[in-house]
Amino acid sequence: MIRTYRKTTQLVLPVALAFGAVFMSTSSFGETLDDCLNAASQIKSGDFVKVEYLNPSAEGRAAYEIEVRTASGREWEFMCDANSGMIYEMEQEVDSADHALFKKHAKVSAKQASETVLGLYPGKIEEIEYEIESNGDASYEIDVVDEGGTEFKVEVDAASGKVIEVHVEKWEIGEESGERQ
Repeated sequence: MIRTYRKTTQLVLPVALAFGAVFMSTSSFGETLDDCLNAASQIKSGDFVKVEYLNPSAEGRAAYEIEVRTASGREWEFMCDANSGMIYEMEQEVDSADHALFKKHAKVSAKQASETVLGLYPGKIEEIEYEIESNGDASYEIDVVDEGGTEFKVEVDAASGKVIEVHVEKWEIGEESGERQ
């Protein structure tokens, strides 16, 4: 487990550059990722569990998805603009669809959400996360890998079953083994 954002930057930067995942200068990349990690740690202190670089979304922004586990064991996910270093979304992760916060709003099962995602992006589901949005709504974040190896990160509203966000994951450092399918 990675303990500080500086250690994460030192690990992520060489890996990202080796795979050519970033289309900006090395200095800008390192500073922006550092800004994102620092911003997330200012909101919720804890251990960084995972960092992902996502391609531009429908809104046209490249992002880092940063997951933090607090001392109490709660996990939080932050979306940070990869160009500005600003956090623009925060969600709490819960263990399952049976968690009280998730269950309170969910009308669509993980199976139904998965079928929706696979209908749009055929492939193999790699990971499912159960998230509570900042407004209290529940959503599934489903990672699916197509036959060409592209990993799509698709967020599905657990009340309506509608896809609300799609990204392509370019790289990931760290992993939460309990979410693998």
